[in-house]
Amino acid sequence: MQNAYYKLVTVPGGFGVHFFAPKDGGEKIVTQELINYLDNQQINYDLSAVKVAAESGEDQILKLGDGECPRVTETYIFTLSPDNMLAVAKFTPASDTGDRLTIDEFLKDMTFRQIRSGIQEEILKKHFEGPGYYGVQVPVARGKKPRHGTDAEIEYYFNTKISAHPEMSEDGTVDYFHLNMINHCKAGDVLARIIPEDKGDPGMTVQGSVIKPRDVRTCHLHFGNNIELSEDRLSIRSKVNGHVMLYGDQVFVSNVYEVENVDNSTGNIDYDGSVKINGNVATNFEVKATGDIIVNGVVEGAILEAGGNITIARGMKGMSKGILKAGGNVISKFIENSTIEAGGFIDTESILHSNVQSGSDVRVTGKKGFITGGRVQAESMVEVRTLGATMGASTVVEVGVNPQLKAQYIRTQKEVAEIVKVIKNTQPVIQNFTEKKAKGARFTPEQVEYVKKSVALIDEKKKELEEKSATLKELDEVFAQNKKASVRVTGEVYPGTTIVIGDVSMNVQDSYRYCRFEKVNGDVKMMPL
Repeated sequence: MQNAYYKLVTVPGGFGVHFFAPKDGGEKIVTQELINYLDNQQINYDLSAVKVAAESGEDQILKLGDGECPRVTETYIFTLSPDNMLAVAKFTPASDTGDRLTIDEFLKDMTFRQIRSGIQEEILKKHFEGPGYYGVQVPVARGKKPRHGTDAEIEYYFNTKISAHPEMSEDGTVDYFHLNMINHCKAGDVLARIIPEDKGDPGMTVQGSVIKPRDVRTCHLHFGNNIELSEDRLSIRSKVNGHVMLYGDQVFVSNVYEVENVDNSTGNIDYDGSVKINGNVATNFEVKATGDIIVNGVVEGAILEAGGNITIARGMKGMSKGILKAGGNVISKFIENSTIEAGGFIDTESILHSNVQSGSDVRVTGKKGFITGGRVQAESMVEVRTLGATMGASTVVEVGVNPQLKAQYIRTQKEVAEIVKVIKNTQPVIQNFTEKKAKGARFTPEQVEYVKKSVALIDEKKKELEEKSATLKELDEVFAQNKKASVRVTGEVYPGTTIVIGDVSMNVQDSYRYCRFEKVNGDVKMMPL
């Protein structure tokens, strides 16, 4: 393919312009470029004739005048892209009596135009040493795009996303005994490794301006006891046999404290790690663990607090005083007359007359699958087979809000208000000092020191205000994600049940089956599953 171009040539009795026709689908001459060229050379011409010849796309010669052909050196139209990453030249050949440009002349002109980087020397050499590239956009300089790097990341060599929802068999029974919730490790095992950041490479425009690659994040390993850091600080290993856990961004390794029962033979347990109880937890005893708590038997009116998950294979009989608090998930065969707080999900076959709070979702499944009496709160979803009771036991189910986060939000708002109040009360002191100082007033050392402390106080409060505002923004983003919170009933919901979604509620007046409740246009609506 070849584009059309033009050249001033000698013709019998004078001179003219030779139109070289495009080939193989090439582009025609841009008429305005030709007109500008003739005007720049101060050559008289018949505008109408020039336009007809240029737009015809045919190989022809149009006589322009008498006398000797003008002596016109090879010229070009220079174009620089808006992002300064590409410079192109569209060359026009010299007239029959003119001279070609040399590569040195062209490069000198490029220097004048401040084109310093990415000169396409091979292409230019072929043009100036060969017959030339005419009628086409010749790339004479190309910028170098930056190579963006990658953030550092941490590769964990254990399962960091344990989802311990128990599996349901075909007959509807749920296995609460085989949950595989522990990541076992041995002394010397590599637990995590940093894949270092790649900072990338800078780019450059054709004018020599450096283009920086995007900033990348670094990573650091955070870990607790029983773990050692490698000499290059890029990996961590376990120092003991035990199990490994990830809470937030911190890796923990601990041995599991194992007992048969929690009763008079053990007393209360407070353990920095995980606790496994093969039997039962008796009434009035307490079990606290920074890791997980696993109970293979029954928990009666006891208090269990875990930084991780709580699993009770045979259920929780709270006797109106039993409490479970878990930073992670709570899984129990059943929950009866208890108070439950979970940072993660709650999974059980039934909830009876209990106050339940989940930072994620509550799933009440299995053969029974009922929630009767009490209050159940979940941030995103409650799924249950039977909700409420025929006898009209007061049952409240609330979704779309995390009680702990909501309390934190209100508390932070109050703290922001107090910070703003301190700043507003302190600023006049500094302003008054500045105005008096400008008028030549003198101050005692005590007054100067007081103003310095006021300035430091404002700086401190502004920093606190920035941190608190960031916290409120993060919480707003979390709350915004819960707009699709719902209550799903796979069986039947009875009258007397109250459904609360966010800031609106609905009192169920009739019995419904196979339905879900969602917030639509400011109201709680019942819809089919």
